[in-house]
Amino acid sequence: MSERLDGGDGHDLAPLIDAVREIVARTGSIPSERVVAEKLQVKRHRLRQALETLRANGELDPARAGRRAASDTRLGDDLASGTNPIEIIEMRLIIEPALARLAALRASPAEIKRMERAATTTDDVEPGAVDLAFHKAVAAGSRNRLASELYTLLRYIATDARLKVGQRAGGGRCLKRIAERDREHAAIAAAIAARDPEGAERAMHEHLLNVQKQILARLGLGARQV
Repeated sequence: MSERLDGGDGHDLAPLIDAVREIVARTGSIPSERVVAEKLQVKRHRLRQALETLRANGELDPARAGRRAASDTRLGDDLASGTNPIEIIEMRLIIEPALARLAALRASPAEIKRMERAATTTDDVEPGAVDLAFHKAVAAGSRNRLASELYTLLRYIATDARLKVGQRAGGGRCLKRIAERDREHAAIAAAIAARDPEGAERAMHEHLLNVQKQILARLGLGARQV
């Protein structure tokens, strides 16, 4: 892999860009430059060129300063200590349908392809990472950086161990629900690709209502609509 990705005169970045896309699709995010460069065995300056191309296409979020990321982490930890899974899904129901509407109006073709790829869960990928990758792709496609940042913070809070909703016996990979979720994600991506803001907003709202029902059921609570 190293000879293919880091060889030649450096002008053909396509193999490296594809390799980075695979990492994002598999993990739902992009690790640090150092980690990616070591994993792919490429020089850092070539990796930066590939990352800049993906960011220009809207496939990756803009680069963030390290001190700012640390500040976000502290803020997320503080907020996680005072909230609960019900409040988080309620906020997602408020924010994400609007992001889907904006994505239908603004997302680039590359961003839409990223959503479509992330709408399917393969056997070799952790379902939670796929889910995160899809929703982050929609948020990025909204082209509203502030809203995308707020969504990223919200999902960071949701990953706090204190807010994990208990899983059913037998593990967390329910094949039936994963298949349902993939269909819901595909419907959202299709509406965005069709440039249908109302349809995208509606599909996202319906999807998150199903997520809310799952959370409430695990908590032993009744229906609660937003």
